[in-house]
Amino acid sequence: MQANPCLYLFPSSLSDDAGKEWLCAKEFELLDAIDIWFAENERTARRFLRSLGYKREFTESNLFKLDKDTTAVELEAFVKLLLSNSNAAILSEAGCPGIADPGSELVKRAHREGIEVVALPGPSSILLALMASGFSGQQFTFHGYLPIDSVQRKSKLKQLEQDANASGSSHLFIETPYRNEQILQSIFDCCNGESLLCIAANLTSPSGFCKTKKISDWKIEIPHLHKIPTVFIFGK
Repeated sequence: MQANPCLYLFPSSLSDDAGKEWLCAKEFELLDAIDIWFAENERTARRFLRSLGYKREFTESNLFKLDKDTTAVELEAFVKLLLSNSNAAILSEAGCPGIADPGSELVKRAHREGIEVVALPGPSSILLALMASGFSGQQFTFHGYLPIDSVQRKSKLKQLEQDANASGSSHLFIETPYRNEQILQSIFDCCNGESLLCIAANLTSPSGFCKTKKISDWKIEIPHLHKIPTVFIFGK
């Protein structure tokens, strides 16, 4: 372990039925040596760490909630904890911390204080989807969630589709799982049937898949995506 303060970025499984083989050996090596954990959801964090074999007790002083609503005052308190402890980690809710997941603000503050930050390898649905899509990995943008408003959402989808076809760049986006079918229908309604769309769902799960087809072909064989974590990609 590091002698000086160090913040580890600790990936987690993408789904409950994804095996431990998707995680790296370094995570298991560091597991019981980390004194402080920051996680988006304390309950699921405890469950995940126990599933890996974490044996230490959880207390109010070693497991802290870190999410999109964490305040600046709380972040400053977390930085003080980092400075007084050598072993701390941000645990992602699913995938990698800071990648479509809270954590970047604490990482930024850690850098300001000269705290070493170490990112551990692990599964990221965004990168796995891009790797398997067949689209450009040289020029790509992750847009996160698109507008909820139907008109704005369709306008954004059309913009991303047209740019992908014109420039060859890959455009990745996600949706809250229970609205996946709505965004897919919006794609069907406003995008060209000849354009390519990659749909990557439940990656690392036994039921997961990543397929790239013309939009017209997706209309013929519509996938079941309701409440399933999914990444969508326009590309060429």
